[in-house]
Amino acid sequence: MTAVLTSTQSKPRTYEAGKRRFTLYISWNYPVEAGADVADLDNRFITVLEARRQAWPKLESMSGLDQGIGTQMDIGIVNAFNTFRKFVGEVTGQTVPLHQRVDKGGNNQPLDERVLADTDTLMVISLDHLRTAQTIGPGEVQMLQQFLAREGTSLVIHPHHDVGTANDLEGRIVEHNHHGDWTVSGQQRFSGFARSILSAFDIPVVNQYGLSPGRVKGTNQPAPLNVAADLDARGLLRGVTTFNLHHHLPHYALTADDPKGAVVLARQPINLDAPPHPFVEAGNREFNAMVWVPSDGKRAGDVVIFDFTLLSGFFGGAKSLEQLWRNLAKM
Repeated sequence: MTAVLTSTQSKPRTYEAGKRRFTLYISWNYPVEAGADVADLDNRFITVLEARRQAWPKLESMSGLDQGIGTQMDIGIVNAFNTFRKFVGEVTGQTVPLHQRVDKGGNNQPLDERVLADTDTLMVISLDHLRTAQTIGPGEVQMLQQFLAREGTSLVIHPHHDVGTANDLEGRIVEHNHHGDWTVSGQQRFSGFARSILSAFDIPVVNQYGLSPGRVKGTNQPAPLNVAADLDARGLLRGVTTFNLHHHLPHYALTADDPKGAVVLARQPINLDAPPHPFVEAGNREFNAMVWVPSDGKRAGDVVIFDFTLLSGFFGGAKSLEQLWRNLAKM
């Protein structure tokens, strides 16, 4: 299969001091995701028809579109990044291309020089279900190593939730009742590609669960973050007070105790009014929402980890999220 460039970028961008070049990279296999068996409720995106039925009559404007999974992927996910891309483009003066690992036409776009040569901040949106077995290859690891060897580069990784890991039905029901989102079935496990990058670079972080975020009591506003401002050497969270209220956000668990290996910059409160969850019952009242991995002797560039929904204003907290975007653009 021929590898082609899949983006809105028609020619290489030039580097200008103070004008970071951003690139978004969705690591899914579009045809495999869009072609999932709709008779199997687990580990797939919803169809347009399912969304219309549940939200009726709000989405009847979509009645004339293809009713399958692919349309929902295009409208509900790919198009959701348009506001972020426009905002960052205006701040940096650079267009923000979006690539897909395997696009709608089946064209492959690995992480190679066509993606990495003219970017300073690569954002890997790992919305690939584990069942599709997306993993980074040895050549891509080498390319990322070369990318991160450049001063001033950043790799931003977005692993999504990991819901339904319990072997028994009762355990999955408990998880589902906690987040309460009908669009997610008993099991929806994401981000094999992100996990493979984290493993390849010995980054001790793994995405866990799908937790209901806390709200300001009596409102539908996200509760304030617990920010480690003294550790935020890059100013990523300067002026950022909240994230969002996506129904099921991942906890980025640290799998090693080395404080230099990964730094938790933000913890988000859990919705304690939601039904119980094993993570909460274990005594946790917050989850790790942003992790920073500083540059070291092997890497000149930084690695940052947070959920992809923070690149969308769909789930509240838009003003604070715009400050996050501005910080990223000026980092």
